[in-house]
Amino acid sequence: MALLEFFRPNKKSSASLAKERLQIIVAERRQAGSPEPTYLPQLKQDILDVIRKYVDISPEQVTVALEQRDDDLSVLELNVTLPEEDK
Repeated sequence: MALLEFFRPNKKSSASLAKERLQIIVAERRQAGSPEPTYLPQLKQDILDVIRKYVDISPEQVTVALEQRDDDLSVLELNVTLPEEDK
């Protein structure tokens, strides 16, 4: 069976993909040491694209910020202002 699994592409779950992306972000952050990470605009766009699948929002309604609190602690803050639902 291992031979057949070699030829079949493994489909990763969205959770495992998100975990891998965050690991890459953390690794890049540790190596770069720059105060403003270069990946934040792309991260914001990716999050905006996912939210737009379900809700119509503009880019101004999504904010992404990274705060460095200690040498080994970073906080990624995501704020999304959702539109009010018409009743």
